[in-house]
Amino acid sequence: MTTSTIANPNAETKEGVQLKRELGLFSAINLILAVMIGSGIFVSSGSALEHSGSVGMCLIVWTVCGIISLLGALAFAELGTVIPRSGAEYAYFMDSFGPLHKFWGHLPSFIYSWVMIIVIKPAEVAVIILTFSEYLCQPILDLLCVNSADANERLTKTVALVALGIITFINVSSVKFYVKVQNIFGAFKVFACLIVIFGGIYELVKGNTSNLSKGFEGTKYSPKSIALAFYSGLWAYDGWSAVTVVTEEIKRPEVNIPRSIAISVPIVTGLYVFMNMAYMTVLSIPEMTTAKAVAVTFGERVLGPFAFLIPLGVACATFGCALSIQFGVTRVCYVAGQDGLMIKSLSFVHFKRLTPSPAVVSQGVLSFIFIILGDIVQLIEVLSFLIWIFYGMAMVSLLVLRKTKKHAHRPYRVPTWIAVFILLVAIYLSVTPIVTDPSPKYLFALAFILLGVLVYYWIIYKKNTPKSTMRQLTRFVQILFEAVPPDHPVT
Repeated sequence: MTTSTIANPNAETKEGVQLKRELGLFSAINLILAVMIGSGIFVSSGSALEHSGSVGMCLIVWTVCGIISLLGALAFAELGTVIPRSGAEYAYFMDSFGPLHKFWGHLPSFIYSWVMIIVIKPAEVAVIILTFSEYLCQPILDLLCVNSADANERLTKTVALVALGIITFINVSSVKFYVKVQNIFGAFKVFACLIVIFGGIYELVKGNTSNLSKGFEGTKYSPKSIALAFYSGLWAYDGWSAVTVVTEEIKRPEVNIPRSIAISVPIVTGLYVFMNMAYMTVLSIPEMTTAKAVAVTFGERVLGPFAFLIPLGVACATFGCALSIQFGVTRVCYVAGQDGLMIKSLSFVHFKRLTPSPAVVSQGVLSFIFIILGDIVQLIEVLSFLIWIFYGMAMVSLLVLRKTKKHAHRPYRVPTWIAVFILLVAIYLSVTPIVTDPSPKYLFALAFILLGVLVYYWIIYKKNTPKSTMRQLTRFVQILFEAVPPDHPVT
């Protein structure tokens, strides 16, 4: 069995069990679309409008946020070609900061994996899959005239757990299976976006221009309002770095990573801008900012008997998004396990399916726990501002690597001003939620990071691990998942 080498995409191939390069350009584009287009644009896209105050300013915000996201993604594209490992920020921190100091050098990578693997990504999957379940179950409950809150919650959680089992099974089975499923759901979610856009065009052709004609009327020019409007928009675009998380499984990454980013992020920008224009054609500002689900309200007004297509579109978007987020975070588990910053068995690969099955199942278990716990949206909000701290550190990594690896082959290179600009944006987005909403809840994020530092010092740096227990765990994982360390010889 011949597979590509992990460390160097141009190196000679070798016999062994490891991840394979299964994602071509189309699949890479679909991966980015899958993570960027979740439920937000269908459910809660009114936040940017509320803070901007006018139709004109809102459209400017969505357009500029798309441009900023593209610049950030292009900076990540350079990092992804210089550091051809999966893991995105994790891998960049290891290569840029790791050699600088014995203790502090590996700490950023560990904290990134600690936060993402233990809380943020499995909790995101849990919330997104619960949203999928709600939009799938609600029409059924309405049809059956079931109004009981308890029955609704039980059915929603049950369906969510089943859906979680399905996405975990898909990601365990094979990368090819994941690609096929993701491509199908990606096409459906883009189709749902186009339904909204063409619905808006239809209303414009009918002469429904009263809302859009207000232009910049009511624009909020205060620095705080403008800052919050851009903050809302940029969070909606999050996910543009998704393809660099799975670098080792991208065919010709030095070509397909920049291309997939250059194609997908403008597509999402166009969809977001025109969908918001469609919403604002039909709905007034108060209606958009107070609607429980903007797209559903839009569909009820415009689509008539075909309004069910919107909840179906939300279900497809959320299922595909959860599937791809889980797919991506398991690759962070994979590289962190290889480097000894997480449990080593998380880097093991199923000897036939060539998927990191222990990592996938562990993420499924964590998401299962978060679904059972219930309302964890606030938990994600508390920790999610850390994502932009990591984005900022990635820009620092890029600048460091320009010095420490200045002779490395760079098939793609962004201007330095882009890295500096994205670093400033990251600082702004990390500080904004704390300044605008100072709350003791952010102490939880700080406490979780400090706990990670203690774990890193005691277990990783000082190597205080029960060796016999870890050997037993490794053997158990190998037997249970039929998994072996990467590059294990094929027999």
